[in-house]
Amino acid sequence: MVNFNGNIQENSSISIENNRGFLFGDSIFETIKVLDNKVLFLEDHYFRLMASMRICRMEIPMNFTMEYFESQIVNLVQALNIANSYRVRFSVYRDSEGFYLPKSRKVKFIVTASPLNFELYVLGKENYEVELYKDFYISKQLLSTLKTNNKMIQITGSIFADENGYDNCLILNDEKNVVEALQSNLFMKTGNVVVTPPVSDGCLNGIMRKQVLEILKKTEGIVAKETSISPFDLQKADELFLTNVISGIQPITKYRKKEYGIEFTAEVLKRLNAQIRLS
Repeated sequence: MVNFNGNIQENSSISIENNRGFLFGDSIFETIKVLDNKVLFLEDHYFRLMASMRICRMEIPMNFTMEYFESQIVNLVQALNIANSYRVRFSVYRDSEGFYLPKSRKVKFIVTASPLNFELYVLGKENYEVELYKDFYISKQLLSTLKTNNKMIQITGSIFADENGYDNCLILNDEKNVVEALQSNLFMKTGNVVVTPPVSDGCLNGIMRKQVLEILKKTEGIVAKETSISPFDLQKADELFLTNVISGIQPITKYRKKEYGIEFTAEVLKRLNAQIRLS
C-alpha cells in the first residue's frame, strides 16, 4: 500500500519507462522515522525537502504546507496499521515529458512505509568495522548534500564493503577528506572535542546530524565543531560514530588496526532518546 500523490492505493501504477525519476534521477526524497503516528523531526524534514526542491528547480505546489506533508505520511501509516514504528520514504519527482530539459516543472510524490522492529533508538551492532572507499569520490558542491536518486557511490561502496567483510565504508571528497559513511553522517571524538565534517565538504545535510550537533553543544565539557576530517585524524580519535534518522547512532569499533571505545557514544544515544520521549 502506498500514498500516490495524496491517494492511498495498493500501488502507484507508475509507468517507469516514462518516469523522469527512473530515467534521469530527476527525483529527491526524505527518509523519515514515524513513531506512534508522530513524524519525528517533522520541521527539519519538511524544510530540507522544500530547500531541495528549490535547489533542483522543482515547482512547489501551493498546498504543500508542513501540515499537508505530515498528513500524507500519517495517513499512510494509519492505513497500514501494522506497527508502532515505521521507516517512511517520501519521494518527489518531476512529472514531465522531455529529455534533460523537462517540459514542465510540476511534481508528483509517492510515500512508502515499512515497519521497524524497534521504537526508540538502540546502540546498534556491537562490533562494527569500517574501511575507506576510494574507488569514487564525492564532489564539494551543493548537490552532494541532497538526497537525490543518484546514489551510485553508496551502491558501489556497499557492494565493496559486503565483498570485503566490512560493516560500512567511509567516503572521501575530491580533496581526500573523509566526508561521511555510505548511509550516515560521521562524528569523531578526540579528547573533549567532537567534530563532524561541514556540509560544505559535500556531506549529506543530515537530519540526525543536526539533532546530535544540538545535543553536543549542550553537553558540559564537550566542544562541538564542524571541520574537515582527514584519514590520518581517524587514527588519533578516541571514538567514531555514525548517525541517521532510522538507526539513530551506530558506534564504529574498528578502523584498520585501530579500535575505539563506545562510552561517550552510548551517552549521546541516551540523551537522544530522552529528547524524543519529551517531544
